[in-house]
Amino acid sequence: MPVQTLPTVDETLESDLTPDLATPWNVILYNDDYHSFDEVVLQVQKATGYSEERAAEITYEAHTEGRAVAFTGDKDECKRVATVLREIRLQVEIDEA
Repeated sequence: MPVQTLPTVDETLESDLTPDLATPWNVILYNDDYHSFDEVVLQVQKATGYSEERAAEITYEAHTEGRAVAFTGDKDECKRVATVLREIRLQVEIDEA
């Protein structure tokens, strides 16, 4: 029976403890009954930099489906987008894609 070699401490740290920076994250926008459609479109534009048309598509999906992916990116950028959306108390969450 062959002897199994265990990874060194350095190999374990590199492979198991280094965060995967390429993992995409999503900002999920939920529908609500408190903001007008136009308010949400403007806030999505402000948070993401998307065109009015793209922001309206996201808002419409959240309105009709109950939720929509408003933005996909790295975790820090998603946190920034979520913070801007929450400025007017929109309900959002950040989730790994």
